Amino acid sequence: MATNSVAISKGLEAISFWQGAVVVLGRFFFALIFLLAGANHFNKQTIGYSASQGVPLASIAVPLSGVLAIAGGLGILLGYRAKLGAWLIVLFLVPVTLMMHKFWTVTDPMMAQIQMILFLKNVSMLGGALLITQFGAGPFSLDARRSR
Repeated sequence: MATNSVAISKGLEAISFWQGAVVVLGRFFFALIFLLAGANHFNKQTIGYSASQGVPLASIAVPLSGVLAIAGGLGILLGYRAKLGAWLIVLFLVPVTLMMHKFWTVTDPMMAQIQMILFLKNVSMLGGALLITQFGAGPFSLDARRSR
């Protein structure tokens, strides 16, 4: 039985070109939010909003969180030291989720629901980042190329 996929050797298993392409696309989609949102952590509006939400030392903490988001996102996107990049994303997500999306303190039902959705979105991304900390970037990454 012939197939139209090209196999890439990786230890005992073979990864098809399309499987590798899906992993690259997944890394791109996962990293995109951190790269785009991380850049906003350097503007005065984001810092001011964070300060209004009770973030201590927002003028330092918010730009630092932007550095974590961008560095982690780039590491995952490129697949270069992706496990470390994913830990940076974890380090970014935990305090941001707990400080910025406190749905349990919001009295307006609509805003509480929006904050809960954002909270759960971050928890979901935290799960994805934790998976990357354990399994790495996968095929078609700089990490995979280095390990050959």
